[in-house]
Amino acid sequence: MDIRAFEDADEPAVIQLWDRCGLLRPWNDPHKDIARKKRVQRELFVVGTIGGAIVASAMAGYDGHRGWINYLAVDPAHQRQGLAAALMAHLEGELRAMGCPKINLQIRRDNLQAIAFYQRIGFLEDAAVSYGKRLERDDETPAPAI
Repeated sequence: MDIRAFEDADEPAVIQLWDRCGLLRPWNDPHKDIARKKRVQRELFVVGTIGGAIVASAMAGYDGHRGWINYLAVDPAHQRQGLAAALMAHLEGELRAMGCPKINLQIRRDNLQAIAFYQRIGFLEDAAVSYGKRLERDDETPAPAI
């Protein structure tokens, strides 16, 4: 798999990938999420390709205190081949180069496959409670707790 920065022309394929991976939620407009990411640390939005086709993606960010990973996705037909680990290693390297001391991420409680993956690559559950406050609504659908 080749890893490269997201390009504008990738948007339809990335959104289709997120849909195949079950990452889309009615209260998060993926077009708006992509537009927001393109404005901030765009270089930390990457895709993985095989033969030119997008088969993986991930967004990362660093606020000067913690790094974050969002939208890690690998096409179901290519899962369990090390692609997610390769994307994470790439982004961990980028974040480390920026001076990031720790990466945080959020996983839905019912996503046992993702929890197991992150544990395999060295992530541990923090003794913390995650809270969020929506500053901008993408739609009027109430967002359930993660």
